[in-house]
Amino acid sequence: MSFLIRVIVNALALAVAVWIVPGIHIDAVGDDTLGLVVSYLVVGLIFGLVNALVRPIVSLLSLPITCLTLGLFTIVVNALMLALTGWLTRFIPAELIIDHFWWDAIAGTIIISIVSAVLGLFVSSDRR
Repeated sequence: MSFLIRVIVNALALAVAVWIVPGIHIDAVGDDTLGLVVSYLVVGLIFGLVNALVRPIVSLLSLPITCLTLGLFTIVVNALMLALTGWLTRFIPAELIIDHFWWDAIAGTIIISIVSAVLGLFVSSDRR
């Protein structure tokens, strides 16, 4: 159940990033609302899988430069994960499009992180 909640949180964070950042778009499966919701959920699922599988490896390999920049390189790593999600979604009907890496992906990453953190406060976790 927590995996499904995490996918929904990712989808909502992506929706806010698409709404705020003009250089990030999601091509929906259909023109109706259901197609748009399914597209956001599928892209949120792929984004969650990329963050769960690829991000720890990239974070470990970039640990020296992250320490050198006092953690600011983490924003670039997160933007790379968003760009990787965009590349992976090229092969499915619901596609995440990022116009420019530097401004759009960085701004989208910051917005997604803030929205995920805020939504994470409202989602109850069963960890003790």
